[in-house]
Amino acid sequence: MELRPLGDTGIEVSPLGLGTVKIGRNQQVKYPAGFEIPDDQAVERLLWLARELGINLIDTAPAYGTSQERLGKLLPGPRDQWVIVSKVGEIFENGRSRFDFGHAHTLASVEQSLKQLRTDYLDCVLIHSDGDDLRILREEGVVDALELLKEKGLIRSHGISSKTVAGGLEALRRLDVVMATANLEYDEERPVFEAAARAGKGVLVKKGLQSGHVPGAEGVRASMRHVFSLPGVSSMIVGTINPDHLRQNVEIVESVL
Repeated sequence: MELRPLGDTGIEVSPLGLGTVKIGRNQQVKYPAGFEIPDDQAVERLLWLARELGINLIDTAPAYGTSQERLGKLLPGPRDQWVIVSKVGEIFENGRSRFDFGHAHTLASVEQSLKQLRTDYLDCVLIHSDGDDLRILREEGVVDALELLKEKGLIRSHGISSKTVAGGLEALRRLDVVMATANLEYDEERPVFEAAARAGKGVLVKKGLQSGHVPGAEGVRASMRHVFSLPGVSSMIVGTINPDHLRQNVEIVESVL
């Protein structure tokens, strides 16, 4: 796969990114069927396969259970061949999420992510929104904390995994990257994609396959064709622990681009 620019960050990403919630958490997730968290050998094989297929973008988060720790242990090197995206704000404990978008928590969360991922920098850190995007961006300390981390070289870029059009548009004025939802059944955030393209900001797509609810290869193909027809898209994040699905997804992406 040919790499694409993540907006004006100077970072280049594969058009398909690997989401890793399934390697660390199987509680309170929205997939159509339950699943067992794979063992280390299976995760390592999946990560090597991703690398062989040309995927360089890995999406993780503190809220993804043990995902960060396992990536830190199992992600094949060298580090500079990977683009690691993590998040701040959501904490998943005892089967429930809670949120903290404060300045101090943001700094501590990124420090913990760096330790767990065994790296001295993160390529991008996204605010893991609870849905109240504008309040988070305008009233909490998280944006200032991310700016400080960027100045220190601990993160290369920052953004938000947004849930509203207004939040996505506000983020484009203040941050480098937006992760927004787009799929065949949901097109409400198109104004965010259009604004990002005009501003030269990075766009990551989540839920492009409707959290696994798209049926069959042709459904996946139609979904990917739609996502990559949208303006400004840098990469689409797909979470899978099935090697065959990963191979199929890469083949389809290459066929629609």
